[in-house]
Amino acid sequence: MNGKQQYWRYIPLTLWALFVAFPLYWVAVTAFKDNGSIYSGARWLPWVDFKPTLSAWHDILGGSNSVYAPIVHSLIIATVSTLIALFFGALAGYGLARFPMRFTFMRNNDIAFWIVSQRIMPPVVVVLAFFIVYKNLQLLDTLLGMIIAYTGFSLPLTTWFMTSYFKQLPKDLEEAAYIDGAGRLQTFLRVALPLVTPGLIATFLLAFSFAWNEFLFAVVLTSTNATTLPLVIAVQQGQLGTSWWNICAISLVSIVPMVFFAIILQRRLVTGLLGGAVK
Repeated sequence: MNGKQQYWRYIPLTLWALFVAFPLYWVAVTAFKDNGSIYSGARWLPWVDFKPTLSAWHDILGGSNSVYAPIVHSLIIATVSTLIALFFGALAGYGLARFPMRFTFMRNNDIAFWIVSQRIMPPVVVVLAFFIVYKNLQLLDTLLGMIIAYTGFSLPLTTWFMTSYFKQLPKDLEEAAYIDGAGRLQTFLRVALPLVTPGLIATFLLAFSFAWNEFLFAVVLTSTNATTLPLVIAVQQGQLGTSWWNICAISLVSIVPMVFFAIILQRRLVTGLLGGAVK
């Protein structure tokens, strides 16, 4: 392929990259606008079409719409629920990948499919049941209640992914560990688990993104003490209309953890995703 052919090859890729990046650019620009700049028409370039302002950032970082508490809530709920789901998902995945099981007419593959099918069920089907149970148990508007709910919905996903990762591991190293006197738990923790570290990272990020961005459970099961960032974004509407500048500023804040994880864990994430977690 000569240089001219390579040049034409990058044109559609560049156009697609601009198309994908434009919404993020628009959100970033809008986060530095005020009311007048937003409703006076489309303004694209800071310092050219409009004068940037930090009013939205002052509002969400120190004003009445401060997002400090929702950020902490989201981090605690997403991190704890994902780690719990990943731990039990890894245990279940290893068992399904290594030990033949039978439950009535169901074998390992049937059990794994039944587990992941629970994730297919729309959350709106069970959210009312969660509300009634949580009201009786006094778990409404609590971090513990949200962690339990998100753990339950992340567990099928983590189990399915980890089952696939463990199936790809050769059994030779585990058999050698058994010969050396290691038990099943030792073999799992010291041999199998370190070998699927890229898969653990990929699964963690996928489950974390679900918990970080989830809205339905947050709006039904919380009110003041356990509100999360998606809920804060949804309530940015007052008597004067929708505060688009606040919404965009909070949206930029909300993507920081995911971008941070993606940059720090980029290599292992790509390795994990290419490892065939989804068949």
